[in-house]
Amino acid sequence: MPAAAGLDFGYPWWLSYGHLTILLCLLALLAAGRIRAWSRVRMWTLGALAAWAAVSSIIVSRFDVNGVPSLPAPNFLSSGEGRVLDIGAGTGRSSVMVLRARPRATLVALDLFGDSFARHFGPGTSPQARLQANLQAAGVAGRAAIETADMRKLPFSAASFDAAVSAYAMDHLSSEGTVQALAEAARVIRPGGEFLLILVRNDWLMKVAFGPLLSHGGLRGKEWWTARLEESGFRIAETGVAPATMFFLLHKPAGPRASSNP
Repeated sequence: MPAAAGLDFGYPWWLSYGHLTILLCLLALLAAGRIRAWSRVRMWTLGALAAWAAVSSIIVSRFDVNGVPSLPAPNFLSSGEGRVLDIGAGTGRSSVMVLRARPRATLVALDLFGDSFARHFGPGTSPQARLQANLQAAGVAGRAAIETADMRKLPFSAASFDAAVSAYAMDHLSSEGTVQALAEAARVIRPGGEFLLILVRNDWLMKVAFGPLLSHGGLRGKEWWTARLEESGFRIAETGVAPATMFFLLHKPAGPRASSNP
């Protein structure tokens, strides 16, 4: 889904247009080489690099980092309402995704907004202000609140959310940090609630385009995440893939309501 006017998720220009820029430069060099009769080896090398840049541009265009994605799991919060926690909300891409898809839901957008935020999105406006501006531009600010906190130690009572979402965030953590964050997610979601976990999928398409640059979570694959999720007490209801993405739709088994103590 294209970004609405006024939305700025802050991703660097090269993520969307870097390969296209490289392609244009290589095409210019190929044109110059043909005029100057460069060697066949040099021309073949430039041609191979240009082919890589062209293919990578097509791959990247399928993963629109500056647009609002559709929910990868339509069954998530199918009632259309409830209190949702966005764990690692960043500049609000996943928060806007959920609030647009579920217009009767409310949401708390949580992020630590620390050094990693500045590294990914650059300096300038405060992280919270950028997130708030995107919520307002999307027309969903009235149903959202912003919380600054560590996903490994959530500042909420147990069973205080009907659902949670985390998109391209938990795979930034170490293995130990991921286990802590999953345990915290399981604690704050009510029995019978849902968790939509969205991760970068290190498939061959991403490896062709970016190599190790976007390898969130290192070598962790579906089996690793499945084991950690089950250890955290979640039941896997659905898994799937999308461009550069792997997702899990999880249910917290119903049972006696957890204590309301933090």
